[in-house]
Amino acid sequence: MSACISRSEDSLARRLIELTQAGLPLVDDPWAWLAEELQLSVQSTLDLLKRLQATGAIRRIAAVPNHYRLGYCHNGMTVWDVCDAEMPRLGVLIGAQPFVSHCYRRPRQNAWRYNLFAMVHGRSSDEINGYREHLRALLGDACVADEMLVSSRILKKTGLRLP
Repeated sequence: MSACISRSEDSLARRLIELTQAGLPLVDDPWAWLAEELQLSVQSTLDLLKRLQATGAIRRIAAVPNHYRLGYCHNGMTVWDVCDAEMPRLGVLIGAQPFVSHCYRRPRQNAWRYNLFAMVHGRSSDEINGYREHLRALLGDACVADEMLVSSRILKKTGLRLP
């Protein structure tokens, strides 16, 4: 795993990854479930996760919803050319919208003028187009151009996998 994880923790870390690589179960307390499976206390389990994250073995722990199974079959990556000076305020504003799953800033590229990206999910193309209009209104004059890149296929999302 890592030089920062002791040999005794290495097999425990591998077991933790094996237990979580397909996702956590839908239970009231997934950390307690994981602790029980590892035969550790919840605090020891969380400490192990923190150490694995600190060493880079785990980048992040996050929910990865299957939007399609939840009925959100239309997706669009909205891209915005936003005034750089307004980016800190507007990025937070856009990212806080309930229909935005992720929002981030990217450097402009030669032929690609957009610097703010926000993924929207909806139940219809009209719904995601409405979300784009709402975002455009929030950005106001600080935004000079935008586009929406609509998903054409489902990409398989997976986390860390052990061989």
